[in-house]
Amino acid sequence: MADTTPATVFTRTDRALGEFAVRGLDPDADAALLHGWVTHPKSAFWMMQDADVAEVAREYRRITEHPHHEAFIGLHRGSPAFLVERYDPSQVELVGLYDPLPGDVGMHFLCAPTDTPLHGFTRAVITTVMEFLFTDPRVRRVVVEPDVRNTAVHALNAAVGFEVVGPVRKPEKEALLSTCTREQFQATRGVTA
Repeated sequence: MADTTPATVFTRTDRALGEFAVRGLDPDADAALLHGWVTHPKSAFWMMQDADVAEVAREYRRITEHPHHEAFIGLHRGSPAFLVERYDPSQVELVGLYDPLPGDVGMHFLCAPTDTPLHGFTRAVITTVMEFLFTDPRVRRVVVEPDVRNTAVHALNAAVGFEVVGPVRKPEKEALLSTCTREQFQATRGVTA
């Protein structure tokens, strides 16, 4: 039987934690896996706590079929370990809530819940996600809008170069709009233009 797993679109080796990769997401095949992640108590800010597997599949089918929104599964050493969404913030999520610039891309990410956390894992994941997004030469700035109460992700965002723009009111939450240019991210990695 042929392997129908979506293709890997990006790989990166972290000095401490090894290989990370990003592959396409299959809404039906990945629904049970995602359900365990997005309904976990540690994923409360994902706002899918009460979703069943069918609802998760439906939501990710909607995302993968949308012309301005995509979803990916992140792998660590070959095993699914995080979720990534990439979107056009002028068309999805932030329409009318900020002034988009050419080259903006929106991002969401979620680390899979685990009982055996690895030191530095979440930082390695967001670094992988940012490097993945910036492989597209058209991307000049990453835009995020996490819940204002999610202080852990705000600190993580700052560590990879995000600057806070300010709060924005979305229908589902009060968000903290932040942006990170390619140069800001590279500066946190010790890379100069």
